[in-house]
Amino acid sequence: MSEGELIVIGLRLVIPLLILRWPLFGGVTAMVLDALDVVIIDSLGLGGFGAHYSELDKLLDSYYLTLELVVAFRWTSVWARIPAIGLYVYRIIGVVAFEITDTRALLLVFPNLFENWWLYCVFVARFFPALYPKSVRSTWIPLFLLLVPKLGQEYLLHYQEAEPWDWTKRHILHI
Repeated sequence: MSEGELIVIGLRLVIPLLILRWPLFGGVTAMVLDALDVVIIDSLGLGGFGAHYSELDKLLDSYYLTLELVVAFRWTSVWARIPAIGLYVYRIIGVVAFEITDTRALLLVFPNLFENWWLYCVFVARFFPALYPKSVRSTWIPLFLLLVPKLGQEYLLHYQEAEPWDWTKRHILHI
């Protein structure tokens, strides 16, 4: 394991702990760190990820999503909490099925809508409490609106295997 890999893994284990104290800040920071981990490791120049990156990334994603689930368990609204729990379990089933079968299309069938739902609930609770889920309608409408772009993202990243971090490295960091 390279020094760069150890640093990034350390960051991906420590930074998500912020979720437990500052859910919105911690969740957004963990998500950004997840999106940029490949860029960070390359910019450090201390060695990259090995061939096991995909498995490691899914494991580290599951770690910070589990911390978000811990926060969701504390939500008093069942309209926010129950969908969060269900979406988390659904995604974990999808990740396990993908790891067993290596069928990329499963990541489209089991999108990570949990993270988007969780961020939505934390964001609206803080800034727009009137939008916080409290009925069938205030739950299903945002879920649907969050699902559409998430399916596009899952398609690009996991099915088409687009690598937006390469564009970031070339055009922003000039690596």
